[in-house]
Amino acid sequence: MSISFPNESQNYRAARDALLQRELHLRREMESVAAELRALPPGGEVPEDYLFDCIGEDGTGATVPMSELFRGGDTLMLYHYMFPRHAQDSRPGPTRGVTAQLSLEEGPCPSCTALIDMWEGTLPHFEGLGGNLAVVAKAPIERVVAFARDKGWRHIRLLSAAHNSFRRDYGGDGPDGRPVPIMTVFKRWPDGTVRLHWASELIHATSDPGQDPRHLGTVEPLWTLFDLTPGGRPRADEQIEYPCCRGPQETRPS
Repeated sequence: MSISFPNESQNYRAARDALLQRELHLRREMESVAAELRALPPGGEVPEDYLFDCIGEDGTGATVPMSELFRGGDTLMLYHYMFPRHAQDSRPGPTRGVTAQLSLEEGPCPSCTALIDMWEGTLPHFEGLGGNLAVVAKAPIERVVAFARDKGWRHIRLLSAAHNSFRRDYGGDGPDGRPVPIMTVFKRWPDGTVRLHWASELIHATSDPGQDPRHLGTVEPLWTLFDLTPGGRPRADEQIEYPCCRGPQETRPS
């Protein structure tokens, strides 16, 4: 393969071709890791059919067992939403809606919120192709749904583990009770047994100096977009709101 762009130097083309070889190697490695992930042996059996809080079709509080979350399929992804956030997270909280009345410690994590924002538009495609994802917070379900309404989320399935031990059992709440933003993937086997298939355990591994945890790096388009820019990822964290942008419920001038 040979390609060039207008007015590029020989030094640029040589460096770009060398980098391309590393990109090819990275793609092979990513495909290999993904294949190993798919081929993992059966994980531990889920100890109980956890009962989650949700909002029913009539708009009132309801419960749903984990077994029904599979929707007839064999795969279930559950993201552990840090809502409430980590106690040491001092980033500003929401400025409008019911959630703005909460103390900062009771409110949602800006980074988790940004990730869910990214997934919101993806879910119709993901589910349309057979994917199955839900988000599990620790906060009361009414509080989570109220925040989702303020955010304009329509596609994300929201659950609360306020009345079960799911998050504690599967790493969403650490031994000290502090929240952990972990992804857990479950598989229902032909005999009906539900087992953990994979979890983003990389969140617990020590990062190299100056490196993000990247435990869900390939599913965070915000950061992978920045990876393609000359400046790379900014030295800043996600926020609930930005001065440049307005929320979906605010009135914009005509």
